[in-house]
Amino acid sequence: MIVRTTAEITGTERDVAGKGWRSKRIVLGGDRVGFSFHETTIDAGSEHVFHYLNHVEAVWLVEGEGTLHDLDNDVAYPLAPGSMYLLDGHERHRLIARTRMRMMCVFNPPVTGQEVHDSDGVYPLIAAPVG
Repeated sequence: MIVRTTAEITGTERDVAGKGWRSKRIVLGGDRVGFSFHETTIDAGSEHVFHYLNHVEAVWLVEGEGTLHDLDNDVAYPLAPGSMYLLDGHERHRLIARTRMRMMCVFNPPVTGQEVHDSDGVYPLIAAPVG
């Protein structure tokens, strides 16, 4: 059994931040459960383009408001608490945060925590260490 709090991972290697976003990686590939689970916050007024070519991501917005723009299909979706979106087609997308947004995210395959978005917003596929 694994029990963790976001408080205990704050400030560790599981707490990753970029310009206008922060991701607390609660469950990672090294935990060997087949997915990773993150709490992600997006700063108010920020915009981010992501494209997960190697991962499927499910996102549940628990706090804040913004817009999800599916860049592959030119469709925009309003987001508010209780909204969920699933990037099951590896859609390139833009998140626009009207207010600070807090989301719970699941990735499959799991991320290891070492991934960095490339210039296209893509995470590379990195295998979790064995052991």
